[in-house]
Amino acid sequence: MIELHLILFFMIAAAIIAVEVKDLVSSVVAVGAVGIGLCMAFLVLKAPDLAIMQLVVEILSLIILIRATIRRDLPFSISGRWVFNTLATVSFIVVFLTLAYFALRSLPAFGNAAMKVSRFYIEDIMKTGSENVVSAIIVNFRAYDTLGEIAILFTAIVGVLAIARRVGYTKEKIDEPN
Repeated sequence: MIELHLILFFMIAAAIIAVEVKDLVSSVVAVGAVGIGLCMAFLVLKAPDLAIMQLVVEILSLIILIRATIRRDLPFSISGRWVFNTLATVSFIVVFLTLAYFALRSLPAFGNAAMKVSRFYIEDIMKTGSENVVSAIIVNFRAYDTLGEIAILFTAIVGVLAIARRVGYTKEKIDEPN
């Protein structure tokens, strides 16, 4: 569980950096680091479905937020802090890859039935009346989880549309006399 503590420390540090940094792009990247840390924490806690959802939502949100803030705030070209920005980026990548290595190393080997839950699912599939194991698990056992994942994706899409929309955009009338 030392990996989880390191990931939580990394997330707290990234959140503090996101609040304290002066430029918007660095703040958005730090918030993205918190989300990626949460994704790794889900992997350590053996919740790969939540990790995948968090990763998808985090990457989409990060791309949209960087697109929205890059026009307003250009710290790389204005302030001349390229040495600090490069070192911060390299250190973030090294820390991320190190934590990801330790998190992924602790996962069981592919095909290894390390969890008793899988046996429970396979034994109780016959009671559901479904012929497909995956469909029976999703519909009968994981319905609320699937509903939650759909709600997360819907919220992410609405957020992306809210950020990416053009404010004040209206169609000009073609037939209007000059």
